Amino acid sequence: MAEEHVILVNENDEQIGTMPKLEAHEKAVLHRAFSVFIFNDDNELMLQQRAKHKYHSPLLWTNTCCSHQRVGETNIEAGKRRLMEEMGFVVDLKETISFIYKAPFDNGLTEHELDHVMIGHYNDEPIINNEEVEAWKWMPLETVKVDIELNPDQYTEWFKIIFDKFYEHINISK
Repeated sequence: MAEEHVILVNENDEQIGTMPKLEAHEKAVLHRAFSVFIFNDDNELMLQQRAKHKYHSPLLWTNTCCSHQRVGETNIEAGKRRLMEEMGFVVDLKETISFIYKAPFDNGLTEHELDHVMIGHYNDEPIINNEEVEAWKWMPLETVKVDIELNPDQYTEWFKIIFDKFYEHINISK
C-alpha cells in the first residue's frame, strides 16, 4: 500500500504541494485536515476513542472522525469517505468553520493543520473499524465540555481546541 500523502497549504488554504503524512508530522508542516462531528436527535455527540496502535494520540477520545483530504477531494467528500472508513456509515455533512492549530506530541511529532470542521446527523450505532477506533459513545455536548475541563488528558488536542474556541459552531442546539 502506498504511503498516504497530505496536502500542504498556506494560511489561506491554498495548496502548495504534498508530502508523506509522517514526514509532515515530523517536520510540523502546515497541511489540510478535517474533523467530523456527528449528532443524534437528542443533541448527543458521537465520540470515538482512537485505536491503541495509532502513532499519535492513541486511546484518547475525540470527535466522530478526522483525517486528511486527498488531492482533488472536497472537504465533504473526504469527511464522508473517512466516516465510512472509521465508523461504517455515511451521512450528509455541513461545513462550519476552519482554523489553524499546532500541537506537539510527546513522541516528537507535531500536528500543524488547517482543520475544516463539519457536522452531520445520525441516530444508529456505528460499525467501527477496529484498526482505527477502539470504542465509541454518545455524550451530551454539555457533558463533553465539562469532562474536557475535568479530564483534559483524556482528549485529543484538536478536539480540546474546537471545544475551547469554536463551541458555538458545533453546538447545533442553538
